[in-house]
Amino acid sequence: MFHALVSIKQVPDTTNIRIDPETGNLIRQGVPTILNPYDAHAVASAVEWKRKLGGKVTVISMGPPAAVSSIRECIEMGADRGILLSARQFSGADTLATSYVLASTIEAVHAEDPIDLVFFGKQAIDGDTAQVGPGVASRLNMPMVTYAIAIREVNTDERYAVIERKTETRNESIKASLPAALTCEKDIAEIPFASLPDLIASLRYEPEVWTAESPIAFDPAQIGLKGSPTTVFKTGTPEKHVAGEVVKTVDVGVETAVKMVLDRLAMMADGNTILGMVRQ
Repeated sequence: MFHALVSIKQVPDTTNIRIDPETGNLIRQGVPTILNPYDAHAVASAVEWKRKLGGKVTVISMGPPAAVSSIRECIEMGADRGILLSARQFSGADTLATSYVLASTIEAVHAEDPIDLVFFGKQAIDGDTAQVGPGVASRLNMPMVTYAIAIREVNTDERYAVIERKTETRNESIKASLPAALTCEKDIAEIPFASLPDLIASLRYEPEVWTAESPIAFDPAQIGLKGSPTTVFKTGTPEKHVAGEVVKTVDVGVETAVKMVLDRLAMMADGNTILGMVRQ
């Protein structure tokens, strides 16, 4: 029986993100939260293979109690089990501490019910680090395929999967031994319309809630702020740049345009600032 596990995250809808100009922090009040889009496509792929091979899909998420809604969304898509890791001790975690919590959880689930593939979205749209999936795979000593765009084959008898991934120059087909992990692009699967049984199941579903102490005990030194060696001191929006001066040779002629450029360069040499020039 095929068993896929998908790690998901509930994130702010970045189309509605605003920055407090005084503090430089994200304004989260009134900003809706959504299932991370890359994670949604990862769930869709896991469910596709569950239906092809028979088996189950487990979803895990570390976050506040409100993340229950994202887990229910995954149940609506066809996942079978949801686990929410929610405790104040987890708050403030960077990618290192997050990967520790997720890896420990996956290890516990695997011991109970062996996992074949672990799915992650390519990255979370709020942090954009793309570090958590590889961090978890490294902790679990598990083969990792990043930027996956298709799963070509899963052979649970011979214990391998063939996964296509994209690179900057070409696509690659990787044969990985199971269990393996992958980070998914949106191309990996289309998000399906929910069937009526899955929709009803999601409305009634109550995810399991795991804390920092139960059902497994996490090392306090490796979770939350204590386990996070990196800190974000400030976030903000880029400064608005004034448009540069545009000089068109068809309007002023080549000689005049060259003279204007040389004059501006002379001003820069004198320590003055120029905003920029585009010669056309």
